[in-house]
Amino acid sequence: MAAPTVRRERFGTAPDGTPVHRWTLASPSGVEAAVLSFGAVLQSCRVPDRAGRPGNVVLGLPSVPDYAADDAYLGAVVGRYANRIAHGGFELDGVRYVLPTNDRGHTLHGGPDGFHRRVWTGAGFADGRRAGVRLRLRSPHLDMGFPGVLDVEATYTLDADGTLAVDYRATTDRPTVVNLTQHAYWNLDGRSAEGDVLGHWLRVDADAYLPIDAGGIPYDEPASVRGTPFDFAPTLQSTPMSLPSGNGPPTGVALGGRTQSAHPQVTAVNGIDHCFVLRDGIGLRRAAYLQGPRSGRAFEVWTTEPGLQVYTSNALGAPFGRHAAVCLETQNFPDAPNRPTYPSPVLRPGRVHRSTTQYRFTHLPART
Repeated sequence: MAAPTVRRERFGTAPDGTPVHRWTLASPSGVEAAVLSFGAVLQSCRVPDRAGRPGNVVLGLPSVPDYAADDAYLGAVVGRYANRIAHGGFELDGVRYVLPTNDRGHTLHGGPDGFHRRVWTGAGFADGRRAGVRLRLRSPHLDMGFPGVLDVEATYTLDADGTLAVDYRATTDRPTVVNLTQHAYWNLDGRSAEGDVLGHWLRVDADAYLPIDAGGIPYDEPASVRGTPFDFAPTLQSTPMSLPSGNGPPTGVALGGRTQSAHPQVTAVNGIDHCFVLRDGIGLRRAAYLQGPRSGRAFEVWTTEPGLQVYTSNALGAPFGRHAAVCLETQNFPDAPNRPTYPSPVLRPGRVHRSTTQYRFTHLPART
């Protein structure tokens, strides 16, 4: 089998005049991913459908100015802290840190000038079975209010089988908090500017989720998904999930019915925008499975993170629209810096923050 490849090209210029580059990773499986140095954005991901026809399955924008003006975090690596920190602040080792707020009085995805608006430095590589790009960013002490100089790496790799992986690494010179995620908007029908994902089927390996208040901040205790619109694991079994065979019913739960539920947690945000508590496991494990029955494309999400934020694009604006895609954000829990009962997001000097997420693409059998 041919080896994956990587190529670099100039993509544009950031608002501060810094050149922006794009790396295109191509696999002999037919999967192709384009990554920008601006925001470490996954600009496109082309995947064959059940007939072998490639199509872009993530929402993207055509230029750097478009990304600079974007407030939906399209395809970006977000940080320092993905999701929300309540009331724009937290205490660490007896010191109170105040952060700028940008979402209903809270800090979302690292603040208004988070990692999604930075130009990362990058270098492509290929080693036979994989091709990739390693992106680096230095965040200074008190950047968006967060303590410590943080050195971050986000490495995208694509292997010969078509698995796209994102590996994160971070170190600090003083105690801080870290939570990084990839904020791609997925539409497996490959319709990047029209349509919706209400016909997609989703499965999440979680027995509990975090209910939220009107500001998107979770209440303290997780709640069972049983008997709620948040039950995306119909059998709730711990056995490995198999892909559908023949032309039987899709595996998972249709998004459409769940986003239109009268459940107060759904109506409060016009869909799903909640963190799921993934089942306990050590190391890399499956978190979710998404399929588009129309196109036949599907993928599994694997991660080392404790949570998965599912966001059904409830407020996505032009040029796309509401429910045009679904985000599957692997991450720590929202507001964990203020919640001692949640997994700790604290990173200290001498320690290394590491996290991995994989997207394992496949497709459903051809229709007969």
